[in-house]
Order: sequence, then structure tokens, then C-alpha cells
Amino acid sequence: MDLSLERPIPPMLARLARELPTGGFLYEPKWDGFRCLAFRAGGEIDLRSRHGRPLARYFPELVEALLGLRRRRFVLDGEIVVAGGGGLDFASLLARIHPAPSRVERLRRETPASYVAFDLLALGGRDLSERPFAERRRLLADLLADAQPPLVLTPITAEPGVAEDWLERLGSGIDGVVAKHESLPYRPGERAMVKVKRERTAECVVAGFRWLVDRPLPASLLLGLYDDARELQHVGVASSFTETARHELLERLRPLVVPLEGHPWEQGYLLGGGTTGRLPGSAGRWTPEMELDWAPVEPELVCEVGYDQVDGRRFRHPARFVRWRPDRDPRSCTFDQLEVPRGELAELLPSR
Repeated sequence: MDLSLERPIPPMLARLARELPTGGFLYEPKWDGFRCLAFRAGGEIDLRSRHGRPLARYFPELVEALLGLRRRRFVLDGEIVVAGGGGLDFASLLARIHPAPSRVERLRRETPASYVAFDLLALGGRDLSERPFAERRRLLADLLADAQPPLVLTPITAEPGVAEDWLERLGSGIDGVVAKHESLPYRPGERAMVKVKRERTAECVVAGFRWLVDRPLPASLLLGLYDDARELQHVGVASSFTETARHELLERLRPLVVPLEGHPWEQGYLLGGGTTGRLPGSAGRWTPEMELDWAPVEPELVCEVGYDQVDGRRFRHPARFVRWRPDRDPRSCTFDQLEVPRGELAELLPSR
């Protein structure tokens, strides 16, 4: 493929912040999908993941749409997303990565993908990576002026108030805001952008813990919330404890360790699996010959944890332990804590 930029190109990355930077910044929604660089040279399209994995064969509808643009040589940076009834559907997006051509064809009809473009690295053989972001954005808007879904130009604003509104309201697949200074060149592989994500908190029941592999200390806490049927459901883990904190955890948890029999998760937990399948330690039924990789505890302790994103009814990433909450009744720890105000996805992602 004859382009002005040599591949592979690691995409420009972002550093995490909790507040919006101001002073010459432009803001975009942070999409919940697959980061993807799109290369076109004439009649050839190449889609590459953040780590250089080829993606074109899994998303033929995007290849066709990119071939439909009037310009025949370009390099785009963007996100592949799949929209569902309640917003962006990351689980359905993961399912699109399937080796069987027949399955690829079926899924393109059942769960069609969109490509949300947010940067332009090259156009017509011209390397734009050293040009200011504001200029690249103008050229990108011109390139996609006549584009139709599944190609989408990401919304952008220079108003911090609008970006704050995205942070507070849009949870249906918009998991933050990306801030880029208007003068920012494209810096492959560098954390030159800012991603702003608001950490939320929840009070969860501690129903067990996992051991470190190399010494008898807790590695992570197994967290639960009660559903409408008053059953304790596994929602994720809290991890990344200091050595001192691990010893303190052991002293607190040791008296509460109980046999598996009679525990709320006696028959297993996370039985329906997560976004990427079952977690280690989950099973439909525990049997005597199975070796547990976790220790059940009486579900009496409540802790407050910080989290950034929920997939369905589970934390996508390990939560951050904040503090113990001895004032909370474990039975009061329910899923309604995870509900957040949501805007309509159609405000930002046009319908196909």
C-alpha cells in the first residue's frame, strides 16, 4: 500500500485526568469501542487495531463505506463501535471478531458496526501528522462532508460546558471526554492527549477474596451487590493493595472466612460470564474435586469502591478500594447505585 506514512503506526494515546483542561483545548466524546487506524490507497483498505492487528475482514461494511469516499488516499484515526438498544454494545462488538466468513456476513447484518473518525494523519500522499490538530480536524470534516453512516465524524466542541455535559449525562457508550490542544501534532504512541473520566463510587458487599500466588495474603476482594430478587451477584473485584494493606485485610477477613456450603455463591458466581467470557473461578457448580481460587467470607462487610465503567451489571476494570463502610447494612447494597443519568446516543451517533 503506497501511502505517505509507513505502517504500522501506533495511535496517539491519552493520559488520564479527572477534570477538563482549559485554554486552547478542543473536546470530543470518548467512544467505547475498538481503536482503529484506517488506511486507503486507491482500491485497497487496511484497518488496524491499536496493537496492529488487521481488522478489515471482520468489518466488510466499513471497508465498503471507506471505499465510497471521494478521496482515494488517506489515513484516518477513529473508533469502531456497535450500537444496541441501550447504547453502544461492547459485547456485540467483541463478537464481531470471528474467523468464519459465514458468521462475519451474518453479524454484519445483525450487529452492523460504525466507524467514528476523529483524526486525519495523511491525505492524498501528504503527511499531516506535524500539522496542528485544529487544521487536521478541518481537513477531516471536509473529507467526510458527504459521508453517510456507517462513517461518522465525531462531534467536537471548544466549550468546556458542553464537554462537562457529556461527562455528566452520556453513559450509553460514551465513557468520558478526550481533550486535544488545538495546536497538538499527531504523536504516534505518545500519551499526548487527555482523557477525562469521572470516577464514580459504590458501596459493595465483600463476599470473598483471592490469594496472591506467591504468599498467603489477599490479592483482591470479590465484590457483590443485591439484585431485585435479593440475591447477591458478583460485580467485580477491588485490587492493587499495598503490602501493608494486604496484611490489614487478612486480619479483618480471616475471622469471616466460612465454608463454601451455605455461602451465596455456593453454586458459583458470574454464571452468565462477562464481556469476554467466564472469569477464572466462575463455574456453574462447584464440585469436591475442584480447587477454589478464592476464599468465601460471610457477606457482612461493606466497602466503598471507586469505578469508572460498568458493562451491563459488572465493573469492566478492577475497582479502587476507598474505605470500609461499617454504617451500611449489606442488604442495602443494591444495583441502583450503578445507575447514571444517560443522554440519547442519537445526539452524537447518527442512525444508520
